[in-house]
Formats: sequence, C-alpha cells, structure tokens
Amino acid sequence: MNESLKGVKKDIAIIVVISFVSAALYIALGGMIMDYGRDVSRPLLFRFLPVFLIQFGMSCLGVMIVLLRNKEKLSEHGLVCKNLFQSLIGCLAVSIPTVAFLFATNDIHGFLPFQGMFLTKEILHAPIPFNVMGYFLIALTWGFGEGLFYVVLADKINMIHKPNKFWNAGAFICALISIAIHGMIGFDILSLCEALATLILMYGSLVIRQRTGNAWGNILIFFVVWNAL
Repeated sequence: MNESLKGVKKDIAIIVVISFVSAALYIALGGMIMDYGRDVSRPLLFRFLPVFLIQFGMSCLGVMIVLLRNKEKLSEHGLVCKNLFQSLIGCLAVSIPTVAFLFATNDIHGFLPFQGMFLTKEILHAPIPFNVMGYFLIALTWGFGEGLFYVVLADKINMIHKPNKFWNAGAFICALISIAIHGMIGFDILSLCEALATLILMYGSLVIRQRTGNAWGNILIFFVVWNAL
C-alpha cells in the first residue's frame, strides 16, 4: 500500500476514534454532566469544564492532533480567501431546509449563536472578562472546531475515494456522522425530515467546499444556523 495512503488512513482513524470515544463518554456520562451543569450552587467554571472537554474531544482534539502531526496548514483545508463569496452563499443556501424544518416545528428561539449549548446564556451574563473568554471558547469549539472537524475528515476520506461530478464519499460519510451524533435517528416523519434536512446541509456544504476550494462557508453555518436559531 502507498505510504501516503497509509498515512491518510491513519489520520482518519485518529479523528474518528477520538471523536467516537468522546461521544461514548458523553452517552455514558451525559446525564451526570447535564445535572451537574445545571446545579447553580456550583461555580460556573466547574460546570462548564466537563461539557467543554467532551465537546473538544468530539470535534477538535483528533483534528488538532492530525494537523500538528502532519504540519498541515489550515489553508490546505480551504481556509483561504479565494471563492469566499461562493462558499458563503452556497452553504447558506443548503441551510434553507434546516431553517425551514425549525420554523415548521416551531423550534426557532431567536438568533443567538451557540444557544444550543445550555450554558451559553449563563456564560454571557457572567462578569467581564469571564463572559468574553467563555463565549470565545464556545465559538472556537462548537463553531470553528466542529466545522473544521467535518471539513478535514471529508478531505481525508476524499483523498482515498476521489469525488466526481455526481458523488462525494467524504461529504456523505460526514453527513451520516452528523445525523448519528446529533441523534436524528428514527422512522417517524419528524425524525426523517430532520435527518433529510441535515443530510442536505452537511452533504451540500462539503460538496461546495470541495468544488470551490473554500471552507469558510462550512464554518459559517455553525455560527449562524447550527445551534444558533
């Protein structure tokens, strides 16, 4: 087997294993973490740290290890200026089914990036500079880090299974991972519609990243759509 191909497969294994181990920890300890996080008698920092560490493990740690290990630049994964407008507009366009689903199910709570993380509003009401630092960590992890996770993983998969005009294996696998991680699994009409909207969002945005060479749109949707409405 080609040495570079072995390296790519090892990179994928590192990202996937670390992410799924972290996800398994969340499944096992999620109830305890949520209960502890909502216990206002505890210091906010201590309540935030377990949630942050789990999310960091799921979305950031594996990618960070791979990028540092290979000395890869973020520009190699589409964080460039070229075709920025096409990337942003395209990714917002494929977000429309998700926004429509949230509207149809009366699940839009107003616009606030990362409000899906249950401690965000409490952190924003903390004294300065703790609110600024806390919100920055949330944006870096739940926004930039999670968006970059899917971009890098899709890029690695597509180095093995080259995308063509009609099919993108990296985008499809990442879409399925997103659906599974966020628990959109079921055979009722609402679960199927939510999963379909997420499939369009994730698959479409990663195809746009591959075709434009720009990944900023993929990052944007985690700031203005995912957990923001």
